Amino acid sequence: MRRLQVVLGHLKGRPYSGPEPALQAAPCLSGASPASPEDVVVVHGRRTAIGRAGRGGFKDTTPDELLSTVLTAVLQDVKLSPVQLGDICVGNVLQPGAGAVMARIAQFLSDIPETVPLSTVNRQCSSGLQAVASIAGGIRNGSYDIGMACGVESMSLADRGNPGNITSRLVEKEKARDCLIPMGITSENVAERFGISREKQDAFALASQQKAARAQSKGFFQAEIVPVTTMTRDDKGNESTITVSQDEGIRPNTTMEGLAKLKPSFKKNGSSTAGNSSQVSDGAAAILLARRSKAEELGLPILGVLRSYAVVGVPPDIMGIGPAYAIPEALQKAGLTVNDVDIFEINEAFASQAVYCVEKLGIPPEKGIRGGLHVHRDWDGSRCCL
Repeated sequence: MRRLQVVLGHLKGRPYSGPEPALQAAPCLSGASPASPEDVVVVHGRRTAIGRAGRGGFKDTTPDELLSTVLTAVLQDVKLSPVQLGDICVGNVLQPGAGAVMARIAQFLSDIPETVPLSTVNRQCSSGLQAVASIAGGIRNGSYDIGMACGVESMSLADRGNPGNITSRLVEKEKARDCLIPMGITSENVAERFGISREKQDAFALASQQKAARAQSKGFFQAEIVPVTTMTRDDKGNESTITVSQDEGIRPNTTMEGLAKLKPSFKKNGSSTAGNSSQVSDGAAAILLARRSKAEELGLPILGVLRSYAVVGVPPDIMGIGPAYAIPEALQKAGLTVNDVDIFEINEAFASQAVYCVEKLGIPPEKGIRGGLHVHRDWDGSRCCL
């Protein structure tokens, strides 16, 4: 009952008058403030399914189409006129210029007028989350009252191997050289440096797949996914129309025996495999954020409150451990502890780094209920979902 009272205090901006007299809004004693008109609230969010890059349903779908789909769905769901948007921020990694042109095209495909500004950001794997932070910052500083944060990536159609124009002077600095280490090798570095065994990685991957499969079978993802009808080509160039409405990376038949048979993917005698590493993916997501007072004025739903966020740098050769250091910063800013949080969704790019983060933070397995390996790696769409 106490937890329900606290949650109600976060979401309700006015006294509760429901049928349960004991259920009155109460402040969170862990440090989170009671409801305020200035709160940055989450109004609504939608995403596409997460497709398998190169082989899945979105392999021939351009990122502007994916992004436009979720932009349109969010606005239509809450019946919000696009002219109410104060800003749009889109996280993207692989498109030229962080996808600025692509994102602006998606805006117009969704009939959002040119008077609504748009920007793009690239913070690599957390670009979608950075878009959320950027829109929240604009609301907090009074620039606008409503904004849309998005993430989109087509790993099928983009070049993932070219780092761009890099100076020859990078050989002078070890950490500069480390920026070019392939991600799979950074996973191996984490496993070796922190003693994370192949068996432990496979066990984590199995649990993640089982959680995701269970969530999918019970329809937990259905409400957040926008079905996308799109065109795809077969190996002979023949075109057909399909509708993609389910995540394609979930493997309900995964077993420890099957995982154990897989060879290392990135390094001879390594421990990161196709089974305990995430797939490369295509997808998009959009989240509508608002000042609480504006959301209430317009009669918009309030799903939750964005209490805090944090960004922390870690060595590039073990980059996947970032959540283990960013999460404590975010919790501290919110006045919370791990014990105060009921559900965690952590970036599971590789089981090695996910195991490290979960163990370092002391997160009980039951607090990650929907799995994670199935939604990655589309760089940005999944981060915005989180």
